[in-house]
Amino acid sequence: MIVDDTSITPTLSGICAGFESGEWRAQQFARRLFKDIIDFALSHSERQEFDSETGMEMIGRAVRKIYTSEKYTSRGEFGELLLHVVLREVFRTQVAVSKIYFKDASNDTVKGFDAVHIVEQGDALELWLGEVKFYNELTRAIRDVRQELHDHLDADYLRHEFMAIEGKVDKTWKHAPTLQRMLHEDVSLDEIFDNITIPVLLTYDSRAVDDRVTQLRSNPNESPSVTAQQYRAAFEAEVRKGWDKFVASGLPPRVRIRLILVPLHFKAALIKALHERLMSWQQATA
Repeated sequence: MIVDDTSITPTLSGICAGFESGEWRAQQFARRLFKDIIDFALSHSERQEFDSETGMEMIGRAVRKIYTSEKYTSRGEFGELLLHVVLREVFRTQVAVSKIYFKDASNDTVKGFDAVHIVEQGDALELWLGEVKFYNELTRAIRDVRQELHDHLDADYLRHEFMAIEGKVDKTWKHAPTLQRMLHEDVSLDEIFDNITIPVLLTYDSRAVDDRVTQLRSNPNESPSVTAQQYRAAFEAEVRKGWDKFVASGLPPRVRIRLILVPLHFKAALIKALHERLMSWQQATA
C-alpha cells in the first residue's frame, strides 16, 4: 500500500502490485489473489473441513464456483475476489457471508453488496459491506459506484439485504448469533448505521503505472531508489486526484466510506492472467 490517509473523509488507500524486471506484476498479482480462493468461495463450515485429504476436491469446488464460461472479459467475480483479498489482508476483516458460495449456477451473477465482512470491535461487530468496480476507466467506475451506493443504502433495499444476510450466515460461525441480532428487523436502521463501513474499491488503467513501466523499460540501469521515489510521488498525486473526483460525485450522507483505489497497468492483462489461472485450476481439479 503506497497511500494510507485516514485523516480525510472518506479515508483513502492506494494499492499497487509492484514491478519486476521492468514490468508491472500482473502474473504475480493473479497468483496472490488465488491464494485466498477457498476463503472467498466456500462457506465457513466447508472451510473448516479443508485438510490434506479434502484439499484438491474443495479447491475444485471453489474455482468452479467463480465461473466456467469462456466469456470472461466483462464478468465481475475477479473484482469481488480482489476486494475480498484487500479487505482480509489490509484491513484484517473476517468473511461473514461468501456471496459466491450462494450462486445457483457457476455462471450466474449474485446481486447485492460485493462483500459482506465484519471487523471485531471489542464485544461488538462492525459490518463491512463492500462495493467494487473492476474497470479500466476511473470516471466510469466512480459514476457507476455512486449510483449503486445511493441505491444500496436505500432503507427498503438495506432491510431486504439484511434479511438475505441473516439467512445466509453459517450457524457454525462463532459470530453468527451476534450478527443476526444486529441485523434483526426490530433493530433500528439508525443503530445499525453506526456500525457499518462501506469499503469502495475501484480499479482503472493508470497513467502513473504506465509511465513507470515505460521508465523501467527504457532506463534499466537507472537508480531504483530514485525512480521508485518519483513513482510513489506520481502514484500518490494520481490517487488523490481520484479521491477528489469521487468526493465531488456526490456521496450518500451518514455512511462511513473507505475509498480504495487500485491503479492497474492494463486491466485486460490482469483479467487474462486471472482467467488463465482459473481455467488451469479447473482443469487440474476436474
